[in-house]
Amino acid sequence: MRQIGLLTWLACAFALVWALGASAQSSGDDTTTPATTTDDAKAEASPKAKRRARAVRTARLHRLVGVYRRRAWHWQRVMGTPLTLTLRHPSAALGARVAVWKRIATSTTRIALHPPHLRAWFCIHAYEGAWNDPNPPYYGGLQMDVGFQRTYGGALLTRKGTADHWTPLEQMWVAERAFRAGRGFFAWPNTARACGLM
Repeated sequence: MRQIGLLTWLACAFALVWALGASAQSSGDDTTTPATTTDDAKAEASPKAKRRARAVRTARLHRLVGVYRRRAWHWQRVMGTPLTLTLRHPSAALGARVAVWKRIATSTTRIALHPPHLRAWFCIHAYEGAWNDPNPPYYGGLQMDVGFQRTYGGALLTRKGTADHWTPLEQMWVAERAFRAGRGFFAWPNTARACGLM
């Protein structure tokens, strides 16, 4: 009886092993067939995916050119310097244009952060209003009237409103433009004297 039980057990074990092996082989065959089909689909979709990726990259590079160009032109307008223009030659690589505009924007911003009479403007500001002073007839930290703003910061006045909406750096550059135009510090007679500038 024990011998029959052992034989039955071995037969069942053998059948189970055989069934598992056959199952693994058939499932292995099943997985290779869809994989081949998936690879074929990927191969067919690949050119389309590549075109899409290229279009996304091109759009991103165009956006970067725009970002750097706007930053450079903003500060060039504020400082009263000529705008940098570049030719769009078809052979110029887009990545190279991004690099050029990034360099221009970085150097322009570096210059803009250091107005020539920075200490003088801060001293005058100490005797004038807050940078965001909205009370007419004089606005901002250097107390500029609308005529002064229109003459030396017309683009900012049009785009952002009166000087109380400008950054302190923008206000100082508009004052610097007046200084360079021959006004010197005479637009601030009392405070410039208090600062020892006249």
